[in-house]
Order: sequence, then C-alpha cells, then structure tokens
Amino acid sequence: MRDVKKRISRAEQKCAISGIVYPASELVPLELLRHAIVERIRKGHPTLTSDAVISRQEVNRHCTVYVEELLRAERGELSEFEQQVARSLTEGDLISANIEEDYGAQRTLAERASDDLASFGGSWRFLIFFALGLGFWILANIAGAKSFDPYPFILLNLILSCIAAIQAPIIMMSQRRQEAKDRMRSLNDYRVNLKAELEIRHLQDKVDHLLFNQWLRLTEIQELQIEIMQNQAASAGP
Repeated sequence: MRDVKKRISRAEQKCAISGIVYPASELVPLELLRHAIVERIRKGHPTLTSDAVISRQEVNRHCTVYVEELLRAERGELSEFEQQVARSLTEGDLISANIEEDYGAQRTLAERASDDLASFGGSWRFLIFFALGLGFWILANIAGAKSFDPYPFILLNLILSCIAAIQAPIIMMSQRRQEAKDRMRSLNDYRVNLKAELEIRHLQDKVDHLLFNQWLRLTEIQELQIEIMQNQAASAGP
C-alpha cells in the first residue's frame, strides 16, 4: 500500500494501456481493482505488471465490457436496452425516465386531439351532455309546433350513427397509443430492475473483496503476533 501511495502522489503518469499521460487523480493502480476486473483487463493486456496504473476511462471501458460479458453469459445476445444499462452502470448515469414527459413530448397535435376526444367520450360529462341533448331533441320534435325531425327520429338516428362511427376509430387510436406508452413504461421498469440487480451484485463483489483483504490483514497480524510471542518466549528461556 505504501508503494501505491507513492505512485498516486506523483503529479502525472502514463496510462499502462493507452500510453496517454494523465494527472494522478485520473489514474487507478491495477492492484486496487477487483479481481474480476483485473482478469478482464489482463485478457487484452497480458503484459501488465501488478504495479501498473491505468486511467479511469480505461477502467470504465473494461467495466462496461465485463458487465456486457456477464449479461451475455446469462441472457445470450444483448439488446440495445441491456447495453445502455451496462454503460450507465459503469459511467454512473441515471437510467430511469419520466415516461409521461417523454411520451407527451412525442405526441403530435392530431394525437393530442384524439386523446382528448377519447378521454371526453369516456367521461360522465359526455354522458350527461349526451342525455341532455337527446332529451332536448326529442322534446323539441314532440312538443314543438314545427318538428324538424318527427317520430321515429330518422335524422337523430343518422347523427347517432355518425357519432358512433367517428368515435370508434378515435378510441382505437388512443388505445394503441396507450399500449405504446405501456410498452415504454415496461421497458423502463426492466432497465431499472436490471441495473438494480447488477448494482447489488457489484456491491456483493465489493464486500467480498473487502472481506478478503481484511482476512489477509488479520492473517498477517496473527502471524506477527505469533512471531512476537515466539521471540519473547525465546528471550525468556533458560
């Protein structure tokens, strides 16, 4: 660890992979990375020594490749969404999206009008206005002196048929857009759940790595204590 601190304390160093000179704050010693990431890096660069330093950009790139290989081993060929999850995991980007805002921004004026009409057609306001209009039409033609649509209200039947014929495709178009929004929401939930699963696995690997390092330190301390006790026993002997 002392050698690691000496390497980090230098002002600038060259990345062992790309050969580009970076500030010390942008470099990471290879021996401080997790074992799985180190193995992945050594696959492409077998000549790297244990005291090599690499840039954070190369670390993120190899972490992305490692996550993609991990997903590909479990799920087969990766989709575009799974590749986005892998990149966001290593780059630390947020992957969740506000589906309502994204979907609302994509709608055209005609789609918004049809959605509003479909929403109005499935509300109590439409039923109340429809009942009032129907009652007014019937009373006007029965009680009025001059009936423009006498019984059996042929013109009223024609108007109602036209309303039903127009309303049906509007509702179907609105339902298709609702299905598209539901698919967007499902994909967003899938990406969020997948990233959470990978984050948990990543945290478990980190905990295992810390426990392993702690176990090595405890073993060294125990060996040192045994050596001290043996030296004390030898010095106190006859």
